[in-house]
Amino acid sequence: FEITFSGGWPTWVTPLIEEVSSVFAYIAAIYISVVVFAMTRIITALFLKDTLQVAASDAEMVIQEKTCEKKVYAQKLLDFFHAADTTGDGEVSFEEFEAFLREPRVLSYLASLELAAHETKQLFEMLDDGDGTITTDEFVKGAMRLKGNARSQDVIGMMHDVNGLKKSMERIQQQLTAISMKVAA
Repeated sequence: FEITFSGGWPTWVTPLIEEVSSVFAYIAAIYISVVVFAMTRIITALFLKDTLQVAASDAEMVIQEKTCEKKVYAQKLLDFFHAADTTGDGEVSFEEFEAFLREPRVLSYLASLELAAHETKQLFEMLDDGDGTITTDEFVKGAMRLKGNARSQDVIGMMHDVNGLKKSMERIQQQLTAISMKVAA
C-alpha cells in the first residue's frame, strides 16, 4: 500500500525487477492500478452518499415549503372571506359577494391570490354548493381548486362528467321519443 501513495514505488519495485524477475513489473502495475481504482471508487462513493443525503433533505424541504405555502394561502383566503362576510354570520350571500367584488382593491387582491374574478355570478356559482350562500369551507376549498391554471386532472374530470351527462340526455331523449310515439298513436 505504501508503494502506491508514497511516490517512491520505483525504489521498492526496481530491486525486485532487476534482482528477482521482470514479472514483478506486471504484478506491481496491476497492484498499483487495483489499489488506485479501489481508492477512487471509495472516495466517489463517499461523495455520492453525501450528495444523496442532501438531495433527500431537499425533497423534504420542498414538501415542507409547499405545505407552509398552502397554509399561508388558506389563511389569506379566510381573511378575504371574513372581510366579504359583512353580516358576520359565517356565510356570504351573492349580494354580499357582488358588493365586495365591486371594489378595485378587492379585485387586485384576488389577482394576487391567482384567482380570476371576471364574472362575479360565475365565480359565486363555482364556489357555492347550491344553497345560495358560500360558507368558509366552501370558499377555501373552492378557491384552492380555482387557483392558477386548470390542471389536466380537473379537465379530465369535467370531460368524464360531461360524457355522463351526454349519455343521460340521450337516454331521456329516447324515452321522450318513445312516449311521444305512444301518445301520437
